[in-house]
Amino acid sequence: MSEYERKIPVVALRGMAVLPGMLIHFDINRPKSIEAVESAMDNNQMVLLLTQRDPDVEEPEQKDLYEIGTLAQIKQLIKLPGDILRVLVSGTERAKLESLEPDSTYLVGEIQLLEDKTKIQLSPLEQEAMLRGLKDIFELYSIENTRIGKEVVKQILNAKELQEMIDLIGINIPLSVEGKQILIEAVNLVDRYEKLMVMISEEIEILRIKKDLQAKVKEKVDKNQKDYILREQLKVIREELGESNTVSDAENFMAAVEKLKAKKEVKEKIINEINRYKNMPGNSSESAVVRGYIETLLALPWDKTSKDNLDINHGEKILNEDHYGLEKVKERILEFLSVRSLTKKGDSPILCLVGPPGTGKTSIARSVAKALNKEYVRISLGGVRDEAEIRGHRRTYVGALPGRIVSGLKSAGVKNPLYLLDEIDKVSSDYKGDTSSALLEVLDGEQNNKFVDHYVEIPVDLSEILFIATANTVQTIPRPLLDRMELIEVTSYTENEKLHIAKEHLIRKVMEKNGLKEKQLTISDHALKGIISGYTKEAGVRNLERKLSEICRKAAKELVSKKKVQVKITEKNLVKYLGKEKYTHQMANEKNEIGIVRGLAWTSFGGDTLQIEVNVMPGKGKFELTGQLGDVMKESAKAGISYIRSVSEQYGIEVEYFEKHDIHIHIPEGAVPKDGPSAGITMATAMMSAVLKRPVRADIAMTGEITLRGRVLPIGGLKEKILAAKAAKIKLVLVPEQNKKDVEEISSEILDGIAIQYVDTMEEVLSFSLVPEEK
Repeated sequence: MSEYERKIPVVALRGMAVLPGMLIHFDINRPKSIEAVESAMDNNQMVLLLTQRDPDVEEPEQKDLYEIGTLAQIKQLIKLPGDILRVLVSGTERAKLESLEPDSTYLVGEIQLLEDKTKIQLSPLEQEAMLRGLKDIFELYSIENTRIGKEVVKQILNAKELQEMIDLIGINIPLSVEGKQILIEAVNLVDRYEKLMVMISEEIEILRIKKDLQAKVKEKVDKNQKDYILREQLKVIREELGESNTVSDAENFMAAVEKLKAKKEVKEKIINEINRYKNMPGNSSESAVVRGYIETLLALPWDKTSKDNLDINHGEKILNEDHYGLEKVKERILEFLSVRSLTKKGDSPILCLVGPPGTGKTSIARSVAKALNKEYVRISLGGVRDEAEIRGHRRTYVGALPGRIVSGLKSAGVKNPLYLLDEIDKVSSDYKGDTSSALLEVLDGEQNNKFVDHYVEIPVDLSEILFIATANTVQTIPRPLLDRMELIEVTSYTENEKLHIAKEHLIRKVMEKNGLKEKQLTISDHALKGIISGYTKEAGVRNLERKLSEICRKAAKELVSKKKVQVKITEKNLVKYLGKEKYTHQMANEKNEIGIVRGLAWTSFGGDTLQIEVNVMPGKGKFELTGQLGDVMKESAKAGISYIRSVSEQYGIEVEYFEKHDIHIHIPEGAVPKDGPSAGITMATAMMSAVLKRPVRADIAMTGEITLRGRVLPIGGLKEKILAAKAAKIKLVLVPEQNKKDVEEISSEILDGIAIQYVDTMEEVLSFSLVPEEK
């Protein structure tokens, strides 16, 4: 290698390196560098370009510079504002800095030119092999790094010599400053080739790893990015439309949690769900489910209560204004108010109002809510057979919802409303669960302070709810459920009570509904009594309200079409508005008859009289029952005939009488199903009358069950039965001795004009009912 020494201006480069063969421009602003360039322009325009080891050093010394740099020729100088000089240089060859002159105003170095002689030592085959190897690896690199222009790639791949290709690659690929310095210091061609091959191989691996990572990240980010972009676009659209909502749903939820009256555990659960919601894609199905769940939790009144009105006088006034009669119910509600005012506690009884339809069970619950100033929630349980209706659906199911109990709290907005569980006797069960069993926890005062709804999953306090249930009968209510409730019987209304209800409540209500003013329609008391007795047959007042509505509609037609000022309804013109009477009471028989006895029955619509007929004829001892009787009545008839046969000697009946005669028991209205434990003594009396040929008193009616030994057992529905007897103009009613306590609770208004006779044995029944034999 031939070497020579010379002195030349040196320019220190910060953050860049210039390779031989590179044409590049850069800016300089340090005075020493500017002076070095100007000095070079005055001589042969040659400078030595050395890279600084640390770009932050302002006044570099020899130790701060790499030893080997590039000798370059200055091609152009441009002065820029701010004492900046833009220099265009062309790298020519490598040079080594031997030393710097110590006292110079700019950097002047003593250099040694470096020449590579290994190229001459390489055979043409070796050079071709190295050229092809470099070309192949560069092709791979150009595939991975698409930022290198096609023209540059083409120029590099068309290079015919190894050194030319090495220089072109070093100049055009984006290497770091350190990488370029390595190539500058590799004077030996073979050494430079090897280092460049290693660099390109490493770059290829780096690019491949980067591409794999980017693909994985892109796969995860793309959807979120798309959602984000769409949301941002939606936000801009809303802003343009003036519908901007800058606060996110999650932030709204967090603000709502802060205001929520609830325990710490409840708030923590809601916050956890909100954090889950934040991290979900906005348009995912799970996001919608979680959002609905959070909204439900926030809408529940965890610790929010309303203040009850505990004024007894106010409560009594409201109940009396809204309802006539129902003394027991009113008394029980006022007792509850009195206890609440003394204890100040939220424990509430569970009342169950039992009675026929139309007797005001549902409406009195609304009046109680009004009297107590409570929120009113009505839950109809008729026909509910899915346990999820009470306990809610599990959130794993699509379309899951909370149960009716929790939904009621949500709509009430407070944790102490009044709940009306309507038609509790009509809940049923199937393969989806037992609804009545689900109600056990709801109505148990010891358990319902931590009621768990499958949807909400957080225990909900139901202990401060005032539950009032309604039922038509207790027979179909499961015993465990019945045990949790306090029964209050709502009995049938008397005709007098119906008259008061019509005058004080119904007429005003139906007139308002049909647009009539007070003076446009008048209904006389006699007309009302006629409607009650001749056009309705019920325990409650629903049909009475319908008939009054019918009169109002026809009166409205007359007022409009005939320009009348007032319509008067009297007993005489009642047929004009309602047609002929639909119901006539089966009155007491006019004369005493053999084998015909009047019994008393209870139906879901109130009481009714039941005439039982018995005929005896010669035969072979057959015993026949007709009139569509149920099993209980058939058994009562068989018990009655057994009793009669057991006492036949006492009443002078021949022993062979029952083997030679057929007995036929019939209850008229054969198409109507009849069953119940209250016709035993009636059928036994009718059979004894027919056998003895002794008539039964026409003005008597009876109710009671019979045993084989002739004892009379108690029955239910006594008030309704006595009402039916009174309507039929019966004078004497035989009642089981054990029902004496029930008769004492019946008002004197009902008992007025009717005699009650208590009986304990069948012998007593026969003594009162059979007409004495003439002597």
